[in-house]
Amino acid sequence: MTAQRSCACDLDVATHATPAYRRALWWVVGLNLAMGAVETVSGYLAGSQALKADALDFLGDGVITGLGLVAVAWSAGARTYTALAQGVFLAVMGLGVLAITLYRVFVMEMPEAALMGGLGVAALVVNVICAAILLRHRDGDANVRAVWLFSRNDAIGNAAVIIAALFVGATGTPWPDLIVAVAIAVLFIHSAVKIIGGALVELRPAR
Repeated sequence: MTAQRSCACDLDVATHATPAYRRALWWVVGLNLAMGAVETVSGYLAGSQALKADALDFLGDGVITGLGLVAVAWSAGARTYTALAQGVFLAVMGLGVLAITLYRVFVMEMPEAALMGGLGVAALVVNVICAAILLRHRDGDANVRAVWLFSRNDAIGNAAVIIAALFVGATGTPWPDLIVAVAIAVLFIHSAVKIIGGALVELRPAR
């Protein structure tokens, strides 16, 4: 079984450690870090917790994708441990967003709906581009799947921010913003569980 697993992992590394995959990762890293910086500033200007959560998702995605880019040349075992670290990092991000959102429930601040919506649309465009770049590379080992899940989460989070902005403008309350922030955090944690579970499954035969 170990020999079969080794062959499968070698084939996977050969498939995904290609110049096309590396170029895709470089594009995704650059786009995510740039958009994360823009949304971080805009989230504070707009007073939007959902926008801040989405900015954190962008920055985390950029860092994790960059780690995935470095791990392309590593052994199969090292790549699996990298995916495990990515899952833990995503879970910590989700718990952090939940904690900050809980604080904001007691310290209400009305977000700027127009800025939220505008940034949400721009971020969604960036994430659709990133998802399109990675679409053909979404299948593989735990590390490759982790990179794909991060990009998918970004697109879902951006769509949710746009919806929150619409409801904030319609209701005149910050609750839609806080609800969407919690939803993004739950998505973080759900994906983290999938990434960690997949990495542990890959590690178990080796042990």
